[in-house]
Amino acid sequence: MGFLSIKNTLVHIPLGAGGYDLSYIEAIGTIAGLLCIWLASQEKIINYLFGLINVSLFAIIFFQIHLYASLILQIFFFAANVYGWYAWSRVDDQKQAELKIRWLNPKQMIMVAAVSIFAILVMTFNIDQIFGYMAKIVVLALQAMGANIIMEQLPPDDFPFWDSVMTILSIVAMILMTRKHVENWLIWIIINVISIVIYYQQGVLAMSLQYIILTGIALNGARLWIKAAKHQEPPLEENIN
Repeated sequence: MGFLSIKNTLVHIPLGAGGYDLSYIEAIGTIAGLLCIWLASQEKIINYLFGLINVSLFAIIFFQIHLYASLILQIFFFAANVYGWYAWSRVDDQKQAELKIRWLNPKQMIMVAAVSIFAILVMTFNIDQIFGYMAKIVVLALQAMGANIIMEQLPPDDFPFWDSVMTILSIVAMILMTRKHVENWLIWIIINVISIVIYYQQGVLAMSLQYIILTGIALNGARLWIKAAKHQEPPLEENIN
């Protein structure tokens, strides 16, 4: 795949046993991801451009390393970034952004928590079957487009509960971000802390370091959005669309 290949090394990082070869595609994708989160914390619409670059490049990476379920998650994030760009761009009659930074109301909080807990429990006990089925769909779709790949046997998930938590909460946090709800940053903080520990235990030190940086950005985002929410009128009850 040339430039987009994970074997096209940009720099060798002396981390862990034998070090880590950072590819151009991973470096660009990571920088785009960091810029996306930072700009989102500043409520800048351009964050979604970098978000689209990030998820597109990471989807290519996951395809090359045969993580098809993670690839599907990037497809969801791509669609969410497109929607978020549209939602954040809408203005009212006074040319002001329609969406304002605000908190979920109590009913919404209960609904989001209930759905998240249920989805996490379902995925925890069925994660291998769910990801296997999702991977099969991706492989069949890629084969239909002419890709010369075969469905490989996926090993069992090493951390079924925590992997499920990160997956479900990532989806929830992304949806809340597109609707400018403060809680999205609090959820990202939880996801990032879990990711730091999991990636460290798995020996992926570069990714663990990345999530330490993301945690700092998320903490700052939470601070800024909580401050901004205080200047908004109490939100009317609404459903998360």
